Amino acid sequence: MARLETSFPPTWSMGDLLKHFGGIAPERIRLNPTPGTAKEHHVTELNDHEDKLYELVDGVLVEKVMGAPESYVAAEIVRELGSFVKKRKLGVVLGADGTLRLMPGLVRIPDVAYISFERLPGRMMPTQAIPDLAPDVAVEVLSEGNTKQEMERKLKDYFFAGVRLVWYVNLKARTAEVYTSPDQGVTITENQWLDGGDVLPGFRLLLRSVFDLITPLPSRIASGRRKKSS
Repeated sequence: MARLETSFPPTWSMGDLLKHFGGIAPERIRLNPTPGTAKEHHVTELNDHEDKLYELVDGVLVEKVMGAPESYVAAEIVRELGSFVKKRKLGVVLGADGTLRLMPGLVRIPDVAYISFERLPGRMMPTQAIPDLAPDVAVEVLSEGNTKQEMERKLKDYFFAGVRLVWYVNLKARTAEVYTSPDQGVTITENQWLDGGDVLPGFRLLLRSVFDLITPLPSRIASGRRKKSS
């Protein structure tokens, strides 16, 4: 069942819309289809035919941004997490263009997502482009274009949908924020271990290992657009 179109106040300006989405850059909001009227089929059509990825929030297509360094770190986490999950036959791990319907009208694209077999119908990955699935673990590698308010809202979306563990990896600070609820989180440094807690018991990853080939300078982290996987 699709969510009805979102009706924004007629007096709103673009500034109000950007504030609603956490003060993001205006170029990340797609104006066609008109904000408030976008549907899931727009997500799949655009993600298939453009070199950008869009999430669907409140009937608005919001571009996901990620540069090459962020993509590298996400891939390293996919590799480590995927190996752990596959070896123990726990579920599946999705990469940085895996679209998921967290609830009707809300499509998010975590940079990394672990979905346990318990959440997969028949213990198989659905064939829909946007399956109706909330992951057990969602990982976001922060880009310079992400705002604090934007990520706070996304955190609430994840946990409201049933996500059990969220990692926000910060390349500039070389840290990770580990959340077990929207208001319960701890920050770990690059010399500490990122672990799966109660969600993935036994999983441990030295955070520094995903930064090894990233130059540790703030200027090295540049905002950019994520390219569609080939």
